[in-house]
Amino acid sequence: MSKISVAVLGATGMIGQRFIQMLEDHPWFEIEGLYASERSEGKRLGDVLKVRDHVYKDETMDRRIEVMDIGKIGKNCRIAFSGIPSDLAGPTETELAKAGVAVFTNAGSHRMDAHVPIIIPEVNPGQYDAVKDQPTYGEAGGYIVTNANCSSTGIAAPLHAINQAFGLKQVFVSTYQALSGAGYPGVPSLDAVGNVVPFISHEEEKMETELAKMLGTYSDGEFHYAGFKVMANCARVPVIDGHLESLVLDTEGQPTLEELEKALVDFRGEPQTLKLPSAPEQPIIVRHEDNRPQPVFDAMAGRPERARGMAVTIGRLRQSNGYYKAFSMSHNTLRGGAGGSVLNAELAVAKKLL
Repeated sequence: MSKISVAVLGATGMIGQRFIQMLEDHPWFEIEGLYASERSEGKRLGDVLKVRDHVYKDETMDRRIEVMDIGKIGKNCRIAFSGIPSDLAGPTETELAKAGVAVFTNAGSHRMDAHVPIIIPEVNPGQYDAVKDQPTYGEAGGYIVTNANCSSTGIAAPLHAINQAFGLKQVFVSTYQALSGAGYPGVPSLDAVGNVVPFISHEEEKMETELAKMLGTYSDGEFHYAGFKVMANCARVPVIDGHLESLVLDTEGQPTLEELEKALVDFRGEPQTLKLPSAPEQPIIVRHEDNRPQPVFDAMAGRPERARGMAVTIGRLRQSNGYYKAFSMSHNTLRGGAGGSVLNAELAVAKKLL
């Protein structure tokens, strides 16, 4: 098939540049333009580079940043990948959808809207039905799909696998979240170095509501939330990339640890069945070492090469006093950010929503 023209919004930010990383040499998508605010107009990507662990092509580094132009994007692009701040994202993404653009966004502005799904393709592909109920879909073919908060993303697939197999009653989660989750330049150095900050604004509320929405269903024009409870504590730690999360689970069934591990290891979703370009072959990896997962070893988990950083790693599976305990690790700006939205767009192509 001919490649689909896409725009990257917020190209000077960390998530925007992760989008560019995921879209370099993408087999289905081709970048039409890199967009940001007026203060960055005309600058080369190389002049505003923030991602330090990926070597971009010379021609990518030489691309110029353009001012956001909804009319131009609407005319030239079928897809917009949005990495802009939430306060700007809300109205901008709405206008793009009205212009007939399919918006795949990392921002939280529309996550709780009535007909906007929070998609993790392995978890809730059926919720794509919601986009057909967005007014802009029928009028112009445009719509909005969000990915989840980066901390929610890191545990959604394991929770879904366990809920499917054994039923969930309660989920207690404590997060140890990387500095890059706060954007660039993020947390001031004197607050971060040698420290743990036990507060991330609105993060706990997001986790508790977003997971219930994602792990529920969509039918008859509305979302039906999952019935289990989520209780979250969130902290920022001096790690560059990778969110580590502690889980304590109360389940309906009482599987053995071997049965629990098998449910996680064997889990596959539509992206794996469809062999989507950015889908990890094994979306959940279980480690048996006493000291894994760790950000430095496991944040970039996932195969093939395009899916590095797209798998979730689970370790330290234990059972105690009728509860199950584990640690989960995911890359917050890849699986929990730009990579998640690119995979969402790939599934939309497979579902013929573009």
